[in-house]
Amino acid sequence: MILPPGLLRTAPLCGETTSSLICRIASRYGLEATALRSCWKWRSHQPRHDGGGARADAEVLLNTAGRQLLAGLCGVEEGVLARALPSWGLEDARLPAADAGEPAAAWRIGGAVAGPVAFGCRLCTARRTGAAGRAVLYAPRWDRVCARHGRWLLDADADQPP
Repeated sequence: MILPPGLLRTAPLCGETTSSLICRIASRYGLEATALRSCWKWRSHQPRHDGGGARADAEVLLNTAGRQLLAGLCGVEEGVLARALPSWGLEDARLPAADAGEPAAAWRIGGAVAGPVAFGCRLCTARRTGAAGRAVLYAPRWDRVCARHGRWLLDADADQPP
């Protein structure tokens, strides 16, 4: 049985990285993030720390077809994603032109795209999304305390467990 795209709606968090949203969508569908990321043609490799582990502050830039695919998978209009995801309209020189038609993506480091990146408050993420999980958000260093729960939001680029 083939299900239509966007069967399960996954709304973005304000200031979330595109990479974080893709991971949350995969979790919602019961998939590993790597399985969902195979929907895009990748033009670069995922950023890694010197020790070889994947960076939590990795960001994804999408071409036009890639953004349309993501909007369909999460069941949210592109305008909503444009307001919530700081990297939504940004493109990379490695991505094919808009008329190429194939969904493509490029990895970048989040801090180089739209500013400092931090782990979101797990309690706020669970409250907002209805599921326990991790979210990675763009957050300036002076705004790193969850006002609701009084928790410090750790840097996502520090190679530390949340």
